[in-house]
Amino acid sequence: MELTLPTSKDLMSILEARFAKNPTRHENLTWQEISDKLENSPELLKKIAYLEATQGEPDGAVINDQVVYVDFSKETPKGRKSLCYDQAARLGRKKFPPVSSVIEECEKWGVELLTEAEYRQIQALENLDLKTSSWIKTPAEIRDLGGALFCDNRYDHIFVYHNGADSYYSSRAFRAKIIL
Repeated sequence: MELTLPTSKDLMSILEARFAKNPTRHENLTWQEISDKLENSPELLKKIAYLEATQGEPDGAVINDQVVYVDFSKETPKGRKSLCYDQAARLGRKKFPPVSSVIEECEKWGVELLTEAEYRQIQALENLDLKTSSWIKTPAEIRDLGGALFCDNRYDHIFVYHNGADSYYSSRAFRAKIIL
């Protein structure tokens, strides 16, 4: 799948507008702090451009005492749907393997899949995934048995579920973060 990434100038305009529109996501951050870090790092901008191009609507936040850019799209990012969990699961499918996997995409673009704790932290800032679900980082002991974890938000509660790692759905993608 070929992506068209926004230019750095266009991306910075989008990010600044989103940052200003959603102050509750980053109450202790200023746009100047963010823009200083981004303008001096083409590599960070490229990673955030991937989140934007795949419709993750990334914005600044503080997670685990780190300044990050993370997906805040209301529903799971549309441009990252229909992916199984990792390469082993994808290659192990007997029929209809997806074009890629969550872990392969994260590695390719240099972004980090959210953990359950991080997913809960962004949900504390804003209700997301009310109709969709998002894969989360799965502990090795679960993955070694063929499973993978995902979350959603229903009934004003965050639920964690399991699926076979080789499963994929049009209503599930993944949320990612980039540490600034």
